[in-house]
Amino acid sequence: MLSAIQKELHLRREEINETVETIYFGGGTPSVLSSDDLSDLIKAVYENYKVSNEVEITLEANPDDLLSDTRDESNINIFEAYKNIGINRLSIGVQSFFDTDLKLMNRAHDGVEAIRCLYEATQHFENISIDLIYGIQDAPNDRWIQNIETALSFNIPHISSYALTVEPNTALASYIEKGIISDTDDEQAQEQFLILKKKLEKRDYIHYELSNFGKESFFSKNNSAYWQGKPYLGIGPSAHSYNGKERAWNVRNNTKYIKTLEQNNLPIERETLTKTDHYNEYIMTGLRTMWGVSLEKIEAEFGNIFKSYLIQQAKPYIKDRLLFLEDNHLKTSKKGLFLSDGIASDLFMLNLEKVKN
Repeated sequence: MLSAIQKELHLRREEINETVETIYFGGGTPSVLSSDDLSDLIKAVYENYKVSNEVEITLEANPDDLLSDTRDESNINIFEAYKNIGINRLSIGVQSFFDTDLKLMNRAHDGVEAIRCLYEATQHFENISIDLIYGIQDAPNDRWIQNIETALSFNIPHISSYALTVEPNTALASYIEKGIISDTDDEQAQEQFLILKKKLEKRDYIHYELSNFGKESFFSKNNSAYWQGKPYLGIGPSAHSYNGKERAWNVRNNTKYIKTLEQNNLPIERETLTKTDHYNEYIMTGLRTMWGVSLEKIEAEFGNIFKSYLIQQAKPYIKDRLLFLEDNHLKTSKKGLFLSDGIASDLFMLNLEKVKN
């Protein structure tokens, strides 16, 4: 698999002409790889692409993979091993500091391990992000507040937080169907989201995207690039890419992925995006961020028809104070932020011919 990933990096080296600003090991749990394996992949990026001197290199990891008794092949503390190969940012999947929540989500670590992990991590890394989950069944607000306060006690500069979602055909979905636990509560989730927003903003975190809060200079370069529509290259099975005109995705099957690359072919499918596709994606991503949707950009890149349509569709939401206009940018209000995805869908262009007529 590692050889196949390195070959894909080589075969696709002409697809990105820009300087690489961020390398992100994520999706699955890349921390199961040794530091030597990760080093080989980082070297492959440097060998095939122009990389910024200030590149952000993030590793996603679970707390149980990052405890102090974990060592690399040279018996070096794992955090120091990561720093030695160039990793300068960690994204740790804490989710919760309570065992009850973690068992419900089928996490491998417990609350003590999560705390121990952050204690160790903060001794070695400054740029750390953690994930927290809100809207967990039967988890009261005071428990959620304790989760937030525990995270803040470590002075973590970036927090990503998501509402619990119940995927079909999972143990959690089965428990809900059988009445063993209650279903998720949208009102509770929204209330806990607002608690999080209030507490973090009091501590000088900037709510720069719906699910992301960062201290000044600690926004995720990787995620910000995605929301701002910059090109990115996804390497590995099922990874997605975007070059400004096309979306592409790799085959999901590991065996097919490896065998295709062994034949010096790319295991990839591509789709050319229409102007309407680009518009809809910009609306979706823009409304999730503090920067909003630029009406000037809409007119320049998509034309006056799209701008007029957007303004017309947005009027009811502006009236209800879910959206507002500021400096020629359409933004979600505090009241509308939690509903931004649903609002965006009503602003999508679905039938351009109908609008023209």
